[in-house]
Parts: sequence; C-alpha cells; structure tokens
Amino acid sequence: MVIVKPNLSSALEKLRLFVNKTVVLDDTIWKDFSNIWELHISKRKDIITDAGEKENYLYFVLDGIQRVFHTSESGREATLVLSYPPSFAGILDAMMLEQKSKYYFESLTPSVFIKAKYIDVKKLMEKHPSINLFVLKGVSQALSGVLERVVELQVCSSEEKFRILLKRSPHILQLIPHKYIASYLGIDASNFSKLLNNVKI
Repeated sequence: MVIVKPNLSSALEKLRLFVNKTVVLDDTIWKDFSNIWELHISKRKDIITDAGEKENYLYFVLDGIQRVFHTSESGREATLVLSYPPSFAGILDAMMLEQKSKYYFESLTPSVFIKAKYIDVKKLMEKHPSINLFVLKGVSQALSGVLERVVELQVCSSEEKFRILLKRSPHILQLIPHKYIASYLGIDASNFSKLLNNVKI
C-alpha cells in the first residue's frame, strides 16, 4: 500500500468538511482550530500509543487503517476499535481523562493523520462554545457506538454480528485483515472463516 503524503492545507479542508457535518465553525473559530493541527505519518504495524503511556493527541485519519487493542496477561489480544478515513482516532478515554492508556493504538497499514495536542483542543473547548459542543457531540456518538457494540457482543450470534458489521461498513472485508475483524467481533478465527464461506454477502 503506497501512502501519498498530503499537504497540510488539503488535510485541513477534509477535516473542516468532516467537522461541518456536526457543527459549522465560523471562519474566526476555524482559524483557531485549524492552527493546532500537524501532519503525522505511521508505518505499517507502528504502535502509535503504547499501553501505559498518556494519550496526548487527538488524531484525524486521512489514509490507512488502525486499531485500538488490549492484550491480556496471557497474551491474548482483543481488537476494540477499528478506524479508517475520515474519522477521529486515538485512545479517547485516556486522552480526555488525562490518564495513562490501558490500550494500544496501532496502524495496521501505512497511515496518514493530522494530530492535535489535547491540551490545545481543551483550551479551545474552553474558549469557544461551538468547539466544546462539537467535542461533546463526538464523545456522545462514540459512547452510543460503544453501547451498541456491547449489546451486539452479548446478545447476537456470530452470524448476526457479522451481518450487522457488513451493513454498517460494507467494504470492511476489503479494508481490514480478517483476523482483526474476527477479533473485533469476538469470533474465533476458524469460525469467522466458516462465516465467510457460508454467509451470502
């Protein structure tokens, strides 16, 4: 996979289009908000944030695929979040609570982001009510998604979880290695292979 590094101006245009879907920032506020972002590139399988580290940045994904995962004491991995453009990414709970992360943030493919220091985001949230509203809505949407995922993991069969994921993200099978999708769904890799063969997509 070849990553084309964008210039910062084009990256910020993509960010503004994404933000405007939630809250429209006027030009003065947008200037403040756009000034805190910088480009960041990760190679395939880079650990961007390590467990035990503070998450100091909010990332906006421009290219590539990433995941947030947890590793148990026995070494078993659980993929908790999959991210791809256009979306925000990072260990959001650790960032907003200003605590050390319990999880890893990893690039599954070469990835391009813009990133902003959370301390700068926080200052702008205090300065501009519209930015505070944007972050509040974003966190609320993320929480809603997490709760939906908990319900799916607890009450749905493997096939139901698989079908729900495909309905939500139709192209995910082409984007993300299947072992990570299986982990994300809480399905054994061999059972996931059977689903691929048996479920009509």
